[in-house]
Amino acid sequence: MRISGGHIGRVVQVSCMVGLAVSLSACQTVKETLGGENAVDYQSVVRTDPLSIPPDLTQAAADPRYRAPATGVTTYSQFQNQTGAADQRGSSALTQVAVLPTYPGIEVKRDGNLRWLIVDSPPSALFPKIEEFWYENGFNLEVIDPKAGIMITNWAENRAKIPESWLRQLLGSVLETAYDSGERDKFRTIFERDGENRTAIYVSHEHMVEQRYGIEDDQVRWDRGREDPGLNAAMLARMMVFLGESSEEARRKMMSAQEQQLAPVVENLISTDGMFVIEDGFDQSWRRVGLALDSGNFAVEDRDRSAGNFYVRYVDTDTGQSREEPSFFAKLFGAEAPAPAQLYRLNLQADGDRTIVRVYDPDNVQDATATGKRILTVLSERL
Repeated sequence: MRISGGHIGRVVQVSCMVGLAVSLSACQTVKETLGGENAVDYQSVVRTDPLSIPPDLTQAAADPRYRAPATGVTTYSQFQNQTGAADQRGSSALTQVAVLPTYPGIEVKRDGNLRWLIVDSPPSALFPKIEEFWYENGFNLEVIDPKAGIMITNWAENRAKIPESWLRQLLGSVLETAYDSGERDKFRTIFERDGENRTAIYVSHEHMVEQRYGIEDDQVRWDRGREDPGLNAAMLARMMVFLGESSEEARRKMMSAQEQQLAPVVENLISTDGMFVIEDGFDQSWRRVGLALDSGNFAVEDRDRSAGNFYVRYVDTDTGQSREEPSFFAKLFGAEAPAPAQLYRLNLQADGDRTIVRVYDPDNVQDATATGKRILTVLSERL
């Protein structure tokens, strides 16, 4: 945790309050973070200093009505009773929010560290509810694609990771925006039809960590951090409560999901046969490949499970370097925009207890170029 340099002036302005804070420090107690170390309190924020990664951070307040309590058994109806008085005092916009129905059938499935939900409701009914879930939990949505069954949030900060000090408590909102955890997360939600009137919901995320360097630590870069499966599970549990499950039942289902299994073995035949083989059945392979695509440098245009096809745009060049958008001045003086990323078809074919993965170019020919091999290589590594 650090205090942003752009707010030093504000710190000086309230320095007179610090003396008072010291005299009252004996009366201050350090508030424990709600929910312990795994507490989640996301907040989209606007940074004074521009960041190259992650971009487009905006302010959005989370509605506490849908936050799962840290302890105790609480149903959705009890949530409504607890917040009824606040809702009556709230704005008309809040009071007009439709009451969410209770879904009697919510199962938690587990494969290794991956958990997902099976909900007894079609994707068309769940999609707008989960969209509202992300808004209520402090996120904006950058991608909302019901056809592809994908929802992607903006980059947001988990404010629960900022230590609660006596100084921060005393000064309150005066310095609230000056504190920064130096971490950002972006979540992806994938919806897949699972039989008739059932939907599988997957949640994954990207994690970025701020690194400062330079003589005076005045330069910033953002490095990719590790994805935390526990955080994905926590968001799924909150999602269950949002859909009507009790918080106690959501925790119980998360904890009692099937035992951890080994990760799949991937046989790399890219250089010789232009494919790789996943030593796992089609259903598990389809699920893992979908998550790997969404967390990688791919844009998934569409997916057809019955045919085993993902339609993706790969946004890197054959050299592996990211495509650079021309600057404003380059565009002004006639620089050409980079060619759009090509659409590729990634095909999964069941082969007994194994699954074969191949990539096809825009002409529907198996791609043996450096780009095709790069797509398979990146994907196999993420598996």
